[in-house]
Formats: sequence, C-alpha cells, structure tokens
Amino acid sequence: MLYSDFKGEQLSRLGFGAMRLPLREDGSIDEEQTAGMVDLALSQGINYFDTAYPYHGGRSELVMGRVLSAYPRQSFNLADKFPGHQISASYDPPAIFAEQLQKCRVSYFDYYLLHNVCEASLSVYEEPRWGIIDYFIEQRRQGRIRHLGFSSHARPDNLRYFLDRYGSELEFCQIQLNYLDWTLQDARAKCDILAEYSMPVWVMEPLRGGKLAHLSDSLSARLRALRPEEAPAAWAFRWLLKFAPVKVILSGMSALAQLEDNLRTFAEDRPLSRDEELALAEIAEALKDSLPCTACRYCCDGCPRELDIPMLLRAYNDLRFDGSLTVKMQMDALSADKQPSACIGCGACSKVCPQGIDIPAAMRDFAERLSGMTSWAEICRQREEANRLCQQCL
Repeated sequence: MLYSDFKGEQLSRLGFGAMRLPLREDGSIDEEQTAGMVDLALSQGINYFDTAYPYHGGRSELVMGRVLSAYPRQSFNLADKFPGHQISASYDPPAIFAEQLQKCRVSYFDYYLLHNVCEASLSVYEEPRWGIIDYFIEQRRQGRIRHLGFSSHARPDNLRYFLDRYGSELEFCQIQLNYLDWTLQDARAKCDILAEYSMPVWVMEPLRGGKLAHLSDSLSARLRALRPEEAPAAWAFRWLLKFAPVKVILSGMSALAQLEDNLRTFAEDRPLSRDEELALAEIAEALKDSLPCTACRYCCDGCPRELDIPMLLRAYNDLRFDGSLTVKMQMDALSADKQPSACIGCGACSKVCPQGIDIPAAMRDFAERLSGMTSWAEICRQREEANRLCQQCL
C-alpha cells in the first residue's frame, strides 16, 4: 500500500469511500459484503474510511459504525461530514454531531469535514445563528475531532473566497479531481488556489462516478497499447498519484472485485510518462464533446442581461457530460436573472464569439435541461426525510 505523510501521520493513499456501498436486490446495504471488504481493506493497509450524513439515506454511518466497531479504534481513521450543504429550515451542529458519533459508534472522528462548501451553502456555513464553523473548531479543541477540513464543489472564485475567510482554521480540502475534470470543471485552477494556501488535497470522484473506468472500446484499446496490464481505472488513479499535495484518493467501491483491483494499483507507484499523460489528456478531450469556450469574455461586455456566459457555458458542458447534480445545485444558487433562462436570445454574444458558438441556443438547451431536473431544495427535503426515518434505527 502506498502512503502519504500528513502532519506526521501515515495515511493510505487509497481511501475507502462509503457513498457507494454494495447493495442487496431490495436496495439496502449489503452489510455482510461490506464487512468482508472492510476486513480485506484493513488487512492490506487501507487506514482511511470516509462516510457522510446523507450517504445511503443516512444508513452509511450506521453500517460503517457497526462494521468498524469490530476493530481496534486506533487501527483506522474515520472521516465524517456536517451536512451544511443541504437546504434546511435550521441547522443544529451539536445535535447532528452527537447523532453521527452515536451512529458511527465512536467518541471522536479522526477527520471531519464541512460538507460541500459551495455556492448554495456558503451563506449557511457563514451564518452566525448556526455557528457551524466555530462549533467544530471547538470540537477539535476538545479532541472530539482530530483534524478539521472541508469538501467543495465550488467554482474557483468561491473556493478562494472561503479560503480567504477560513483557510487558517482548516487543515485540508477535498475536491473532485480527475484527468477529465482537470479542464471540464477547472480543477486545475482549484489545485492552484489550494497550493497558494498550502492546503493538502483529498480527492473525491477520481473515476467520475465510474465513467473513467468504463471507456469505449477504442479509447480502452489506446491505453492497452501503452500498458497492456493496466485497466482504465488504474490509469485514472496513477494520473492522480503524481500530485504531491494529494494525500488521500477516495474510491467508492461497491464490489469486492473493485477493491481488489484498486489494491493492486496502489501496491506500487508506476508513474506515467509524458506520452502517457498526453494520451490521457487527448482521451479527456474526446470524452467531453464540449462547446469550445475559451473564457475570453468578449461575449460578456455586450450582454444586456449581464450574464456570466463563460461560467454558464462551462457548467453547461459539465451538465451535458453526465447530468451533474453539482451543476443543478450551482445554478439553483444563482438569482433568477443570472441563470441561463434569463437569456433573451438577442445574439449579441454570438456575434463577437471568436469560436463561433451559438450561445443563445446553448442557453435555451441549458435552461430546458435544468427545468427537467429535480430542484436541489427537493433533493435536500428527500434526504432529510430519509435521515429522519433512519433515526428509528438508533
């Protein structure tokens, strides 16, 4: 197992993500299979396990708590998250934290994160009424949290804003990072910002929800020609291993075979050559099928609605790739007059676009796709109800 150093502690670079645990036919978590996977993970050197309040409708914490309770507490690091990103009428950090400790059967969390600090949740985390950040800083002081960090799907400008305000109090940041999102979600800019703050990086979605593990036959063949023994998933992990700031790469493994494959990958470091990295960059471009916006911003000057067109086109490209819930969340956080539906179709933007993009058509399609998606508020309501029902399990 490959390890990284974080403040004098050795963390397995492969982390066990509990967002996509194995399921039974009825949709419930297969606890027996999960227990077998955790046992193998621990025996092969994985020492970082990550769960969160909304995962599996609140049941991920319960299952991971029961499974990990069979092992000495010092033998694993457990991470959990405060759900400030979920829309709610009120937020009660002490009550949620107490519930999480109880569900996970621990007296402290090794790593604790503010869950998804983003456009939709910044105001929640900053609201003095809830006192979220101050509360968890105090829990760290008391020893009920060993290390405090945050996860984020925010755009680079909002990530920088949050770090400017709270970066000195937080120890690590978890972002979506992979060779596709390096450009598609501008993860490169996020990494540059985190480097400015000397902020260690935790990685989520290294395989983009499994999409980078299941490439087309032609793209897979290109990789096999370079490394016949490596599966597409291993390529994605090896691309991440080159980044020194990356301490933990979380993989949501839902089957024993996935865990076994990942363990083989993380058994040794086999850096990619320059030609191999170029091949992945070309594969990323082939996957995107994106509008070729270069963010020159010529389109913004003459927009009568003063829309941030490059930001909207980047989000549109992301949504077109896989119907990303993150995009829906970001757009719901915008005021109505800044969303793609605010475009009046005047065409002033397209006339000056060096790439010749039909921007009004893109905005119309973007607005239509968003209108067909469940609102972030409704998703949060459903998750809150699932967690309420989960309380009956305690």
